[in-house]
Amino acid sequence: MKTVFALLVTFLLAVSAARAQETQAVPNPQGPTPAQNSQPQTDTQPTDTQKAAPVERRASKPSTAPVEPVAGPLTKAGAAAQSEPQPVNRGGDVATIKLQARLINVALNVVDGHGAAVGGFDKKDFQLFEDGKPQTIAVFEREATSPLSIVLAIDESGTVETSERLERQAAKHFVQAILREQDELDLMDFSDTVREVVPFTNQAKRIEQGLGELQRGDETALYNAIYLASDRLASRSGVPNQRRVLVVISDGGDSILGGEKYEQAVEQAQRAGAMIYAIIIVPIAADAGRNTGGEHALIQMAQDTGGKYYYVEDPADLEPAFRHVSDDLRTQYLLGYYSPQDGSAFRRIKVALAGAKSDVYSLRYRTGYFADSH
Repeated sequence: MKTVFALLVTFLLAVSAARAQETQAVPNPQGPTPAQNSQPQTDTQPTDTQKAAPVERRASKPSTAPVEPVAGPLTKAGAAAQSEPQPVNRGGDVATIKLQARLINVALNVVDGHGAAVGGFDKKDFQLFEDGKPQTIAVFEREATSPLSIVLAIDESGTVETSERLERQAAKHFVQAILREQDELDLMDFSDTVREVVPFTNQAKRIEQGLGELQRGDETALYNAIYLASDRLASRSGVPNQRRVLVVISDGGDSILGGEKYEQAVEQAQRAGAMIYAIIIVPIAADAGRNTGGEHALIQMAQDTGGKYYYVEDPADLEPAFRHVSDDLRTQYLLGYYSPQDGSAFRRIKVALAGAKSDVYSLRYRTGYFADSH
């Protein structure tokens, strides 16, 4: 038994010694330290003064401290910087250009070969141009209901032979037919001078009273009257889609020396955006020596401003002439477009009907406007 026990102890000691040698033979995974390189290995454990140098290890997780990336096209900050509008240099040395647009209204009448008003057209049926360039129609009214500002200017000079009673009665009926709550009318008379009898009002009775206060004179200040009436209409601004109308009753003669000329009068009407309706009183229709220059001037003014003219050979014709003016204003289309402020002083307007309808009907509208006055 003792022999067997002794052999077992001897075997265990041998195994223990072999394991100790294997442990010493395993290399240090971090590599030898300088101290280990300079000294031989021993079987004894290192003392406190001989401890191996500590191993520096990297953190297994990234630091939680935020790290800001450099802004670029592939970063969120860079993408946001590219998508957002960049601030504008507001320095005093950089000029800022502002382009404003104005609404230009164009009152339009469509008539057939007999001069009768034609309705039923839509926005798509019209084409609008300014200085040859197509414009987008932003406002469209069929049988325009927009407010009216009207100046009624009556020639009271000695060259106009009418029945005062018929004249006042016709004007009275016109005022009653045309004035609505949103409209206004100014009454003027002219002869040697131009006089505002009743300022703008929508009270028909006040106009009727003013018609009884007209004053006769010798000369005819026609162009002065058109100029001053247009100036009054130009002051009536601020009402959306307002239409401005000047109704003139005269024989067309102008006898004032040193007054306004035709060119100044028609320019002022165009600057005001006024449509001129001329009721031309014919003293003697068959008079071969009659000076028709003034009549032609009124006709041209009416055509250039989009209005109309009517001849009156008999005082009884005043009533239907006023009625025609009223009907014309009630059957208008209203077109509007936005135009930039820069450009030439006078802008030319053209309106056309689309398709074959342009050969059947005629259009009447103002031919242009002054850009520096709208």
